[in-house]
Amino acid sequence: MTRLLGSLLASSDPAPFAVLHREHEPTLDVLVGDIVDVERLADIPLDGREVLALVPFRQVQERGFAAHDDGAPLRCLVVRERESVPVDEAISMLPRHPAALGDLGVDVSDAEYAELVRRVIDEEIGRGEGANFVIRREFTGQTEVAPALAVLGWMRGLLEHEAGAYWTFAVHTPGLSVVGATPERHVSSIGGVVSMNPISGTFRHPEGGPSDDDLLGFLADVKEREELVMVVDEELKMMSAVCPDGGRMRGPYLKRMSRLTHTEYVLEGRSSLDPREVLRLTMFAPTVTGSPMGNACAVIARHETTPRGYYAGVLARFTPTTIGYDVDAPILIRTAYVDGGGQVRVPVGATLVRHSDPLGEVAETHAKAAGVLTALGAIPHAPGTAGAAGAASSAYDSALVAPLLEARNEHLAPFWRTPQAVRPQRRASALVIDFGDDFTTMLAHQLRHLGLTTRIVPWHDAPLAASDDLVVFGPGPGDPRNTDDPRIARLRELLAARLGTGASTLAVCLSHQVLADLAGLHLEPLPAPRQGVQLRVDVFGEPVAVGYYNTFTAIGSNGNVSPRLGLEVASDAATGVVHALRGPAVASVQAHLESVLSPDGLATLERLLDGVLPPETADPAPLVSALAAG
Repeated sequence: MTRLLGSLLASSDPAPFAVLHREHEPTLDVLVGDIVDVERLADIPLDGREVLALVPFRQVQERGFAAHDDGAPLRCLVVRERESVPVDEAISMLPRHPAALGDLGVDVSDAEYAELVRRVIDEEIGRGEGANFVIRREFTGQTEVAPALAVLGWMRGLLEHEAGAYWTFAVHTPGLSVVGATPERHVSSIGGVVSMNPISGTFRHPEGGPSDDDLLGFLADVKEREELVMVVDEELKMMSAVCPDGGRMRGPYLKRMSRLTHTEYVLEGRSSLDPREVLRLTMFAPTVTGSPMGNACAVIARHETTPRGYYAGVLARFTPTTIGYDVDAPILIRTAYVDGGGQVRVPVGATLVRHSDPLGEVAETHAKAAGVLTALGAIPHAPGTAGAAGAASSAYDSALVAPLLEARNEHLAPFWRTPQAVRPQRRASALVIDFGDDFTTMLAHQLRHLGLTTRIVPWHDAPLAASDDLVVFGPGPGDPRNTDDPRIARLRELLAARLGTGASTLAVCLSHQVLADLAGLHLEPLPAPRQGVQLRVDVFGEPVAVGYYNTFTAIGSNGNVSPRLGLEVASDAATGVVHALRGPAVASVQAHLESVLSPDGLATLERLLDGVLPPETADPAPLVSALAAG
């Protein structure tokens, strides 16, 4: 049956519709319905009907994060009619020639974007604001064809010439029409199984297609490998907030498209949450924002001068089941937007990390836009880039790739890759204080796994006097020396108050640095930021492989005692860079033991807990006296 699709193509003013194709499926779905705009994700009307929701980036404000607010509506297509059409038949029906796109331009020039990349690396990553950030630019144009017909014709081009898309889609609503071929699922919740699909690392196919050496060189590239691991860490934070079991990693895999190849993981866990709440807790993908998420949104607001609209948001399909709703939500990237006047926008972004090459990031934005712009007829099909033929290297199908991909896991934490055995309960409670980095969700998950009853509170709600057996002062972005920052000032106040009680205390990353400052050690920036870096270090006599996300460090002599508080110092013998501190009922660590980059993280965390949760007869008086003297 092709009645619905045929009626859309025949109408000069069709009803709101969506045409959707999921990767590997032999049919595509045609949905027709009514438009309902709502304020919040919780307002999406799940009353038994299927709903397709266009979620704009500004919705991230529901999580308390910054965003330029353009008023883009959270738009729901409430489905009245649907049909499935074989893909080949649908392609033959869709308009053959794409609507002409004229006046092709860009809002930020190549030179301006390269300078923006340099500025973000220097001013944001170089000052400890985060590990990576995604900054967008937009290609623009104009069409004289009615938007509904235009997006259907462009969808044909994407179906014929793009490869590896998770969803290919065309959506038409009053004043806004959308067409795209997104490679990436953000989140799905199907039958209680939550999945996320972090994709990062980008290999731009050379003209004529890549060679084996090209592909293998990409897989060996340190920047591309670290870029993927950083977004895996960020999405595991989200999985730990949504899934009681924290989520498991599968992969890595190659995601092959017409002009690009990416690397990806799949994360899976179980949750009983309402799918709208799953969506809210995971807004939005670090692959299109950065990390840590809250600060990434602030950085985007500082460096992008215009609102994002729907770029980096999601297209969420809510499907009724016998027990509720499932949701499948791909990220709105590799997508074109057409307004009622025929203005077309194609936003794209690049992931900026500490060793990004500005000109390389410029080239990446062109490559990411190319697939969509080709379907729109704005640029010609390049030789060797039509569909899967764009990735002609024999290595894709050889035995060379699988071992290289699997070898990446040898250096990652098995805790996040394998089933987690139940540990005995410690009969102790832990309060984890979040200072602006959702790594606290992963840390809390590990503490629960180690037998502690654990809760998380944001820094501004944390009590000055906590009754919990253990208080964990979490990581966060920023300069630990900046006492004008209310967050840093509160961290110092809370930490000093806890130390004054002599009760069990653990500090991580930013909080470790503040503890070091209270202990009289010097703080300074590292020669180069350690964002998403794995190092092998000695932590009180135990060599461990752990992951780092820091720009600042404490300096002290290994094995010495701090000038105040009397804390033992574990540091690099050559540089004095402090790895950890410990004393009666207190310990701290610079590394992120909870990170997927920390294969020895769980064992190290357990060892530190054994030191800060001593028998009840332990005497905290020496630390209290030292604090008073300081």
